[in-house]
Amino acid sequence: MLLSRNSPLGAFVRRSQLEFTRLQFHDGTSLWKSLIVYRRPTLPAWNRRNPGAGPLSFDTNLQAESFDTHGTLLDLIYGGLSSKTGLLKDGNTSTDDMEKLLDYQVSRMQRPGNRVPQAMQSQLRAMVRSGLTIPSVASYVQFLDAWKSGDYPSSFDSLHRYFDYTMQSRDRSLYQYALLNLAILQADFGCFSEAITAMQETIATARENHDMPCLNYSLSWLYQFGRTHPEEMAEIQKKGVLGSEKEALSFLKAKAKESNMWTLLSTTLLSEAKLILSNGDNVYQAFESITKASHLNVTKNITEGYGGLMLMQSSIFDRLGVGCQAWNYCELFLQCYAGQSPSEDVIQTQCRSAHILARKGWWEEAISRMDEVDQEALRTLRYQQFWTTNLGILKLRRHLHKDELDAGDQILAQLRAAPAGVPELQFDVSVVEIYLQMRRADYTQALSLLERLMTELDQQEADIFQRLKAMILKARVYLQAGVPQKGFSVAIRAASLAHKARLLPVLWEAVGTIGKILISVKEFEATVKLVESVLPQALECEDCDLAAHLFSGLADGHMGMAGQAKRGSLRRKEKLTKALEALDCAFEEFSRIEDIRGQCEMMAKKATIMHLNGDPVLANDCAAKYLDIKKAAKAQD
Repeated sequence: MLLSRNSPLGAFVRRSQLEFTRLQFHDGTSLWKSLIVYRRPTLPAWNRRNPGAGPLSFDTNLQAESFDTHGTLLDLIYGGLSSKTGLLKDGNTSTDDMEKLLDYQVSRMQRPGNRVPQAMQSQLRAMVRSGLTIPSVASYVQFLDAWKSGDYPSSFDSLHRYFDYTMQSRDRSLYQYALLNLAILQADFGCFSEAITAMQETIATARENHDMPCLNYSLSWLYQFGRTHPEEMAEIQKKGVLGSEKEALSFLKAKAKESNMWTLLSTTLLSEAKLILSNGDNVYQAFESITKASHLNVTKNITEGYGGLMLMQSSIFDRLGVGCQAWNYCELFLQCYAGQSPSEDVIQTQCRSAHILARKGWWEEAISRMDEVDQEALRTLRYQQFWTTNLGILKLRRHLHKDELDAGDQILAQLRAAPAGVPELQFDVSVVEIYLQMRRADYTQALSLLERLMTELDQQEADIFQRLKAMILKARVYLQAGVPQKGFSVAIRAASLAHKARLLPVLWEAVGTIGKILISVKEFEATVKLVESVLPQALECEDCDLAAHLFSGLADGHMGMAGQAKRGSLRRKEKLTKALEALDCAFEEFSRIEDIRGQCEMMAKKATIMHLNGDPVLANDCAAKYLDIKKAAKAQD
C-alpha cells in the first residue's frame, strides 16, 4: 500500500521517521524499553501462538547469543528485566498521560474534597523531575492542595499561575472561574469583604459571558455565604442582588430547572427546607421540599446529594423528638452512601451520630465514632477544624458532667484559641461555656455571656432552635441563681414558640423548667401534671440529661404534695413512694451520662425521704452511696 506524501497518514509517517532520526541514543533506548513495557501484558498470548520463542524473544541479539535471563549484562541494559517492576520503573510517561492523571486528581479533590494523597504527591514530583512538559492543570492541583492544607500564600500564587497560563490560550472565557475560585479561597481564609467583592465581579462577568452554570453556582454560593455570615451581607442586601431569602431560593430553583442543573436544584430544595425549619414555619412544607429533593436524587442519579439529604432528614426528626429515627438516617448514610459522597458530608454525619450517642450516655462509643473518621480526609484544614471542634465539645460536656471543671477550662481555652473558628459550631461552644460558669456558680458571668449570645443571635436572625435554647438557658440561670420567678415569662414564651415551631425537645425542656419554677411557688400539683403529660414523649428523644431533669422535677412535685398531706396518711405514703420511683429513674439517667452532681443530689433527696419514712438503715445506705460517688469522682481526678 502506497501512502500519499500529502495525506494525513503519510504526513504522520514522515514526521515520525524524522523525529526517530533526530532521537539521541539514550532517548532511543528509552523508547524501546517503553515499547517492551507497553506490549508486555500480551506476552503470554504471543508465547502460546509461538511455542518456540524463548524468554528473550523481544531482543534478537540477546536471543542469538543465548544470554542468561538473570545475567548482569541483561540487568545493565534493561534495568532489571528479571524483576517484576524493573522496566516499569524506567517506563516513560507521556504529557497526555500526565494531563489525564492531573485531571483525575482534580476531580478526586473536588468531589470527595480531600487532598492529594502523600504517595501520589511523591509520584507527581518524580514525574516533574523527569523532564516532562507539565500541563498548566498542575498549577491548579497545587492550588487545591495548598488551599485544603491551609497554606494561603501558596494557594493564592498557584491560582494566579494557573489562570495566567490558561487565559493566554483561551482568552477571557475562563475569567469568571478564576474569580469564583478566588472568592471561595478568600472566604475560607476569613477575608470576607474581599470574597464578596470577587463574587460580585464573578456574577457580573458570568452574566456578560452568558455563562449560566457559573452564574447559578455563584448566586447559590452567595446565598449560602449569607446564611453563614449574615453580618457581612448588609451591603449586598441593600443593593438587592439576591432579594429576600425566599426570593433568592425561588430564583435559584427556576434557573436550575432552565439550565438542567439538577445538583443545584437538589441543593436549593434542601436549603429551602432548612430555611423553613430555621424560621419556625410549617414542618410539612419542609418535608415537602425534602421529598422533592429525594425524588430528584433518585430520578437524576445524583449520588453526591444523599449526604446533605440524609443529614437534613436526621436533623428534622431530631427536632421532632424522634431520636431513634435521627440515628437511623445517620447510620443508613454511613453504611450505604459514604463511599460515593463528599468527605464533608461523611464527617458531618459521623459527628452528628457521635453527639446522639453522647446524649444517650454512650461516651466511649461516641469517641470511637469520632475516631472512625478517615485520617486522609482530616488532612484538609477545614474538615480537621470541624472535627476537632466537635470532639472538643464532646469532651468538654463529659468533663462538665463529671464535675472536672479545670479540665473543662483547658478544653474551652483550646476551642476559643482556634485561629479560624467553625461558624456553625460557635453557638455550641458558647452554650457549653455558659454551662461551665453555671457549674462554678458564677451566675453573673453566665448571665453576661448569655445576654451577649442572645444579642448576637437576634442580630444574625439565627435559627429559632438556637434562640429558644438561649431563652430556656436564661430561665435555668435564674432558677439556679435563686430567683426562679424572673425566668417564668421567658420559659413560657419559649414553650409557646417551641410548640408553634414543632421543636418538641425544646418544648419538653421548657416545660421541665416551668415545672421547677412552679415548685418554687408551691404549685406542686400543677408541676406533676405538666411533667407527667410530656414525660412519655420526652423519653423518645433519647436524651438522658433531659429525662433526668424531668424525673427530678417530677420527684420534687410529688415530694411537695406529700408535704401538704397529713402526716401518716395514705396519700402522703403514696406521694413519697412516687417520689422515690422518680428519684430512682432520675439517678439512673444521671448515671448514664456520668453526671456526678446529679447523682449526688438524687441520693441526698432519697436519703431525706428515707429519714421521713422512719427507715434509718436505708437512709444511711443512701448517704454511704453518696459518699462513694464523691470518692470515686475524686479518685478519677
